[in-house]
Amino acid sequence: RAAEWQLDQPAWSGRLRITAKGSTAFIKLEDKTSGELFAQAPVEQFPGIAVEGVTDSSRYFVIRIEDGNGRRAFIGVGFVDRGDAFDFNVALQDHFKWVRQQSELAQQAQDLERGPKLDLGFKEGQTIKLNIANMKKKEGATGNTTRPRPAGPGGLSLLPPPPGGKSGSGERPASLPAPAQLPGTPITDSLLSWPQPAAAPAADVWGDFAKASG
Repeated sequence: RAAEWQLDQPAWSGRLRITAKGSTAFIKLEDKTSGELFAQAPVEQFPGIAVEGVTDSSRYFVIRIEDGNGRRAFIGVGFVDRGDAFDFNVALQDHFKWVRQQSELAQQAQDLERGPKLDLGFKEGQTIKLNIANMKKKEGATGNTTRPRPAGPGGLSLLPPPPGGKSGSGERPASLPAPAQLPGTPITDSLLSWPQPAAAPAADVWGDFAKASG
């Protein structure tokens, strides 16, 4: 109980700092002017025997100080301001929360190293099967259908032009068909000497027949 202490006449007054080295926190009591160390209390666990709160106040604690030669002593410390006492508690809690997190991460890393490693490679003779039924269905749907030919007048199908033929290209045909012979009419030169047409324009691919005889 802090009420049993001589609070009006403290044996020492100064500043308090909390530092950490590894997983151990150190409560250091220092001179508020020169910073000279008065005493320190190593804390390896919180809450624990190294730091305990009193039963009748939230501003006073009992800490276990050590001199480094094996000698220990329990002393009572208190804060004038309640906010400083709150910060004292939070600083210790944050440090040991970080210690627990580091311990858990280290344990998880060890478990991963000890456990069997995941092998995603193919074993000898091992195969996999891929389902591409949808792709085959689409290919079959487009490959098996034939394009209907356009129908001509009267529902007749129009045949494609012969190979090499070009419709409407303006090229001269390779040969002209022979004149058809009517029954009973012999083919003579007089039948072939019909009047020639007028001269074609220069751009006509048939040429200029203006000087042709007959």
